Amino acid sequence: MSILSRFKDIIAADINALLDKAEDPAKMIDHYLIKAKEDLAQVKKETAAVMAEETRAKRVLDDAKAGVKKYEDLAKKALLAGNEGDARVFIARKQELEQNLAVAEKTFGVATSNADKMRQMYEKLSNDVQTLQQRRANIKATVAVAKTQERINDATASANSAKGSLAAFDRMEEKAQEMLDKANAEAELNGAVESATTSLEDKYGAGSVTSVDDELAALKAELGL
Repeated sequence: MSILSRFKDIIAADINALLDKAEDPAKMIDHYLIKAKEDLAQVKKETAAVMAEETRAKRVLDDAKAGVKKYEDLAKKALLAGNEGDARVFIARKQELEQNLAVAEKTFGVATSNADKMRQMYEKLSNDVQTLQQRRANIKATVAVAKTQERINDATASANSAKGSLAAFDRMEEKAQEMLDKANAEAELNGAVESATTSLEDKYGAGSVTSVDDELAALKAELGL
């Protein structure tokens, strides 16, 4: 496909629209910058060639105009000199060059139109490349900040999750302490019951034990002492 057949596509291309479709602007802007520079280099080369064609067409046109004027002037001089035959030859030659002049004018018109299109395309791509270069740093910086914010969001979510886990541990510690307090209370109650029982046993069991004095007095009575 020739460069001119791509003219409408390149002119219609909107860098902002392309970037809006990009999932990763930081990567895509590099891609479009490389592509735009490649297109710009190609368009520059083609523009130079088309402008050269315009220059050649202009030169052919100028030569044709000069030739027509030349033979018109010669025909006039021949008539003034009374040489009508020579004037006819010059006029015939002038008419041939006028036909060439018509073709040269048409060719020059097409060459000029093509050159204008190429210059317009080159200017458009040059502006696109400048725009991309100017915005590249800002876009990359913005993407970097966005990614940092995403990491902060993830860290915040993890922190919230950890906070919930800590709260669960707090509840478990509270439950464990409650269980320990309950067990200690039961142990204290059991100890109180056992102490009361022991006291009662001591109270009612003390009379069943014979004292040394009583046993000594019994022995003395038995011996008649």
